[in-house]
Amino acid sequence: MRNNMNVASIDKRDTFSRVAGQAYLWLLLLVLYAPIVLIIVFSFTKSKVFGNWTGFTFGLYENLMTGYDYDAQVRVDPNLYRAIFYTGLIAVVAATISTLLGTLAAIGIYNMRQKGRRIVSFMNSIPMINPDILTGISLFLLFASIGLTRGLWTVIAAHVVFCTPYVVLSVMPRLQKMNPNIYEAALDLGATPRQALWKVMVPELRPGMISGFILSLTLSIDDFGVTFFTKGSGGLETLSTFIYADARKGGLTPELRPLFSLIFLTILVLLIIMNVRARKVKSEK
Repeated sequence: MRNNMNVASIDKRDTFSRVAGQAYLWLLLLVLYAPIVLIIVFSFTKSKVFGNWTGFTFGLYENLMTGYDYDAQVRVDPNLYRAIFYTGLIAVVAATISTLLGTLAAIGIYNMRQKGRRIVSFMNSIPMINPDILTGISLFLLFASIGLTRGLWTVIAAHVVFCTPYVVLSVMPRLQKMNPNIYEAALDLGATPRQALWKVMVPELRPGMISGFILSLTLSIDDFGVTFFTKGSGGLETLSTFIYADARKGGLTPELRPLFSLIFLTILVLLIIMNVRARKVKSEK
């Protein structure tokens, strides 16, 4: 009887723990995604005040696409479109440069001796742990000390600085899984070091490079602290700094709601495609 009672009590505790864990997980997901769902829902109404539903319409999407509010007979803030353009430009350029530099750095770190590899890997992790504001202030002081005018190129350089370590972190596992003899084999068969790198190593490292590129792209679009301290006073704005300035005026431009919705849905579709492709590769193997 006692054994049966102990088994029953253990089953009850396990059931309670499982239900409590699932409830906590769903609560966490609700807290994370409820604001995004609300933004998407209220992107289909033209109310200037968030949370005030005035009827279903695609008006804000039309305003965002055309740059003109036909109901109010006014243009949408042109600074928003400049911010979108510079955000995309900086993200693509910085992610491309970071992917190239990070891949080369990962190859160099991998070929170091074990002690040197540990030291450099530790140093590579420091920029990822540092708060954005510390990185931003440090780069601001660096650019000011060498007399470099802050603007588009300083922002791109700053984004490359904090994105490159993430690329190294993405490429390194692919290097560790790769057969270390294929590079030497390519050289023995007559390939030049550049050909061996491009035709042998890059195809093996491509999944890690793509992951690093996407991560760098996301980090660059999302960044505020580093951009704020390195953009200068020449009028350069990215989405993060534009939203900050817009919020200080007392509210957010309504066209930001459909913009946020489109960005979220684009990222969601990309993640679904990547997961489907990863499952297909695993099934083929």
